[in-house]
Amino acid sequence: MKRFVSTFLAVTVLASSLLFVGCSSNEEGSSSESTSAESNSAEDKAEEKTEEKPEEKEEAEASYQYYTADETKAKIENKEDMYILDIQVEDEFNAHHIEGAVATYAYPVKSDEDKAKLDAVLPELEAGTEPILVVCPGGAGGATRTIDYLTEKGVAADRLFILENGQSKWPHDELLAK
Repeated sequence: MKRFVSTFLAVTVLASSLLFVGCSSNEEGSSSESTSAESNSAEDKAEEKTEEKPEEKEEAEASYQYYTADETKAKIENKEDMYILDIQVEDEFNAHHIEGAVATYAYPVKSDEDKAKLDAVLPELEAGTEPILVVCPGGAGGATRTIDYLTEKGVAADRLFILENGQSKWPHDELLAK
């Protein structure tokens, strides 16, 4: 029981910290967390009701589509239609971005001012039918907020993708703007 409580607290702290890290986080470890032990005590059942369960977290994350860096590279090299929407702040965009990406500088997509930067490209997005790849520093919070905002504005959710792990983990230097 003591080990279960310790494990539960560790998972709760980890999940909470991932929640607050936002776009700059690395999502690799977030889906591997799970609680396998079950308990019949009233205290444990009360805790389960107040905490987000790992399966609920995975369901929320599953509503977003991702392209890996390698998938994105292949699409670029095969000249497949794709709109690359980069939300990095200006300094980060200037230092490191995929060639052909459209800069919005909308990160972290929390304020009305950030969202207005997305509104500037909205007519272009609405006019197209190609997939839209959202690029943010870490491929997490900023990207999901962008997708949520664009779907609210009427962009089809099936066109929206996130660059997995974001621009900070982009391994293909040959495809960066020089």
